[in-house]
Amino acid sequence: MSAAAPQGPSPGQWQGGDRGSLRAALAGLTTRGRSFLAAGIAAAVCAYVLGQADLLRVGLLLAVLPLVCVLVLHRTRHRVAASRRLAPHRVETGAEARVHLRMDNVSRLPTGLLMLQDHVPYMLGPRPRFVLDRVEAGGRREVSYRVRSDLRGRFPLGPLQLRLTDPFGMCELTRSFSAQDMLTVIPRTEALPPVRLGGESAGYGEGQQRALALAGDDDIIPRAYRHGDDLRRVHWRSTARYGELMVRREEQPQRARCTVLLDTRDLAYEGGGPDSAFEWAVSGAASVLTHMLERGYAVRLLTDTGSTVPGEGAEGFAGAGQDSAEAAGLMLDTLAVVDHSEGAGLSRAYDVLRGGHEGLLVAFFGDLDEEQAALAARMRHRGGAAVAFLLDSGTWLTGGAVPGAVEDRLRRLREAGWQAFAVRPGARLGDLWQHAGGAAAQAPGADTYGGWS
Repeated sequence: MSAAAPQGPSPGQWQGGDRGSLRAALAGLTTRGRSFLAAGIAAAVCAYVLGQADLLRVGLLLAVLPLVCVLVLHRTRHRVAASRRLAPHRVETGAEARVHLRMDNVSRLPTGLLMLQDHVPYMLGPRPRFVLDRVEAGGRREVSYRVRSDLRGRFPLGPLQLRLTDPFGMCELTRSFSAQDMLTVIPRTEALPPVRLGGESAGYGEGQQRALALAGDDDIIPRAYRHGDDLRRVHWRSTARYGELMVRREEQPQRARCTVLLDTRDLAYEGGGPDSAFEWAVSGAASVLTHMLERGYAVRLLTDTGSTVPGEGAEGFAGAGQDSAEAAGLMLDTLAVVDHSEGAGLSRAYDVLRGGHEGLLVAFFGDLDEEQAALAARMRHRGGAAVAFLLDSGTWLTGGAVPGAVEDRLRRLREAGWQAFAVRPGARLGDLWQHAGGAAAQAPGADTYGGWS
């Protein structure tokens, strides 16, 4: 839960000697309050001119009442605390998140009518407003609302505004809290079937499980004892051999690797919106990297700009053991805000892949000309499998058949060893993924170019 910090005085502090603050509070007088004040002043002037003491007392009462309401409300404003809790902080597109607001009256006096308003971007829905009746001293009120977005991105929630009124309706003051929460809307992911992709080398996929069975769960490599090492890991045979205390250094065999390449070039995609080809590619990349992390692969996300996620360390790969969830969250957060790049080619991504690291390569390409198709064909490593999904903008905009130029790009990639598929609007990645694994190769009526419903 994140507490909403006030802009200005801290809760419980009354700036009674601050003329500017009191002047702002006086500006919060309502029409009723101003009328009472004007009537009181007029009655006091008439009482003085006419010498009527009773009228003077009435005028003072009318004039003092709104001023007292201003002072009380001004003091109460800094004795009201608010907080916001967002659950969850990360949701997929189309899913809902719930925002919980809590208001605490930390003063010894009850409040009047309270109106809460939270600022949310228009993509998340209408601005929520709540009206709270009188809150007793030390009391608490909780309200909640839901937000939903069909567009991915990071959206700020807040600041929260609290409008207070006195029981007589003489004054109305507003207090703003500076704290904000960030809602991350990630691409929608699709569960993929566990298939074995052709071209995987030993040590990858099922071969990795056999390597683990042969090598054992741990390779025992002794090293010198360090302060803080568990004495149960002392390797006595090595200790006797080297004449110093040695412990077992446990190393896991090399894990299978997978690189997910996302083409974000602006010139490679046309159209926009949640159903565009680019959004399908982003969602597909999110589905693949999540699926491969669940299978135990070390995964990295690579874009046409040459940047990798989670980072440049260890060639950009991450997702070992307990770090899988953290790595998935980091990559999904990156895909939540990824946008089109200004690059014209895939050369930077090719330079990263040219390092010679074998493993599975899954690529999502937009429009490819002959030069970029030839460059993409050379990205595949000899020892690893490579799967490519081509999204032709013309096909997505018109919904027509796959043009001959795209078929020529597919043929070139397949000759280079890629398993390449053209993606039509409405195609399901799970069907294409199963087709890539060969499980659905004999399904009757299967469309070679991925136009499955």
